[in-house]
Amino acid sequence: MNAIILLFLIGLILLGFEVFVPGAILGILGAVAMLVGVVLSFVEFGQGGGWTALAIASSLVGGLLYFEFRVLPRTRIGRRLFLDSAVQGTSQPVVAEALTVVGQTGETQTPLSPSGYIDIDGKRYEAFSRSGFVPKGATVRVVGVDNFRLIVSKT
Repeated sequence: MNAIILLFLIGLILLGFEVFVPGAILGILGAVAMLVGVVLSFVEFGQGGGWTALAIASSLVGGLLYFEFRVLPRTRIGRRLFLDSAVQGTSQPVVAEALTVVGQTGETQTPLSPSGYIDIDGKRYEAFSRSGFVPKGATVRVVGVDNFRLIVSKT
């Protein structure tokens, strides 16, 4: 009986720490501990004791999940743990429309070796030089658009 209770407590503690240490390993270990406790109760106390242990384990896990996802986010510590708003932003600048920049000329803001930045009409774009190295301040012509950059050549 002590082993079953101990396994249930270890399982609950590991499942509870899963919120603070993400990665699913603690959650899996906690679930395995709870499952072993239920299996031991079936072996030791028969079907009646096993089903009772399963009901108790399920209600404990349900209560823990309710606490973690309903109560904890409203506490001072929980507000630091849970994200409650979306992050606005992009990881890449928007690439220019091909029709508006192909054929235009611009000035290199950094050396293109073969990648760097150019300026077209006051806007900064990432560019790739087909001509190899292009020094800073050189004039280049846009000949195409790739996924996240312009393709340029020396003029």
